Amino acid sequence: MAIALANRAELKLHIFHDERSAAFAALGIGKASDSPAILLCTSGTAAVEFHAAVVEADYSQVPILVCTADRPAELQNVGAPQTINQQNLYGESVRRFVNASVAEDREKNIWRAIARDTWQASMGANLDGSLGPVHINLQFREPLVGKPGELPKELKSPAEQLSRKKSLERNRQSVSLFKRIKFARLVKKRRVLIIAGEGLDDPTELLRVASELGCPVLADPRSGTRVDGNQFVISAMDSMLRDDRFAKIQCPEVILRFGAPLVSKVVNNWLASCGAPQIVVTSSHVLIDPEQITKLHLVCKISVISKLISKKLQTNSDKSWLKSWFDAETKAQQAINSALADETAISEPAIARATYQSLPNNSNLFVSSSMPIRDVEWFAAPRSGLQVYANRGVNGIDGVVSTAVGVALASDLPTFLLIGDLAFLHDSNGLINLVSRNIDLRIVLIDNCGGGIFSFLPQATALETSKFEKIFGTPHNTDLALIASAHGLETTNVTTLDQLSEALLIRGPRLIRVVTDRSENVRVHERINQMVSVAIRNT
Repeated sequence: MAIALANRAELKLHIFHDERSAAFAALGIGKASDSPAILLCTSGTAAVEFHAAVVEADYSQVPILVCTADRPAELQNVGAPQTINQQNLYGESVRRFVNASVAEDREKNIWRAIARDTWQASMGANLDGSLGPVHINLQFREPLVGKPGELPKELKSPAEQLSRKKSLERNRQSVSLFKRIKFARLVKKRRVLIIAGEGLDDPTELLRVASELGCPVLADPRSGTRVDGNQFVISAMDSMLRDDRFAKIQCPEVILRFGAPLVSKVVNNWLASCGAPQIVVTSSHVLIDPEQITKLHLVCKISVISKLISKKLQTNSDKSWLKSWFDAETKAQQAINSALADETAISEPAIARATYQSLPNNSNLFVSSSMPIRDVEWFAAPRSGLQVYANRGVNGIDGVVSTAVGVALASDLPTFLLIGDLAFLHDSNGLINLVSRNIDLRIVLIDNCGGGIFSFLPQATALETSKFEKIFGTPHNTDLALIASAHGLETTNVTTLDQLSEALLIRGPRLIRVVTDRSENVRVHERINQMVSVAIRNT
């Protein structure tokens, strides 16, 4: 199978020594291209190493064609080496599982059908219409090295397959009369607040919806709507809504969410507690609603919502609703700038804000889970020309480096990775052969020697310092620059924002390391939030 793939000129072949790293790279390729990578490994525990990335792909709805080699039936359950039970290995995490027969000429008439069916399942031709991973288990007998023969004839997609695909697409283009009426009743003459999350099919169209409704948009950086120069875009919502007075006054009458929820727990708790009905618009039937406040779920494109609004739907005419949000956003951004301007040492919010703002247009930013994605969502000011990615399906910190590598491989664009030290250590194998992959990946490493997010949680004050450090702080005491050097990467240590901006201009692959202090990081976040609160109370 590996030889066959290597001989196909129309495929780009990438070799990874570590199966887990390969799987997350395939995830990154799927994120950046919206098309599944073929992911291949041998039998046994190699296939198990794919599991974490398969789970992330499932929950984040990213297509992957997972191909695992396997032993034939006569070598199962007899103690043959490198042989495990690979039937339904990934359980419900895949859209389809196929246990292919041994690759022999007499079976070749079904190969095209397997390829077609698994491809379509990965690309959304299933019950809920969601993209995701599929698993093809491929059995082989010795000799394992053969001479490739001619491929079987191409198949035309059966009528029922085409019909199903067209039916799914029609569903995304329309909304039932009942739901249209319900949508109109909920939105009509109400103060609407739009949440723009990850997974939008048309960010520009969403901003057009906001213009029609005259309402603010709480814009996730991953949504593509956090653009500059737009009076509807709100980005400092986490800091703003930590002010109790502002949060109480600004409660909407209707929440209109597009895509996935925001990362901010403060914002999500506020949305759940304000009592406003929530309308969720997604491209598949998968609904993320941990607070269980969704009143209406619409599976359609944003353009469908735009048409519903433009058809003489009477919207809220109170322009003060939008103005109050925009005035607070302006004051909040000024307060964040003031809070960071007085720093004697570079802080993690400043790193996130400066990195987001200074990257070149037409580039990618991949943000690790834990604190980096929060700091980018909370403190990154609006800008255009940047595509932001993160693994937020199950919010893990494993495979982050490799996923960023996959994004860079698929997009062929300058790609920047903002990552913490523990996530970097988790996936240091993603650095293997990085210098020879011909990609421009610049890694901004925030090194606070441990798990920074736990310093914000009750454990930090409930436990004695040494016990907290051992269980939650988990210092690793590893020279991460030496790890980068072992893989041939040059490391630049920076201590100021000017040095960071200069380092970001140098083509990768390379490592930009910034040392921070976890305790000081908590104080910086508190100072920013206090200054934002004072500023918006004066609007």
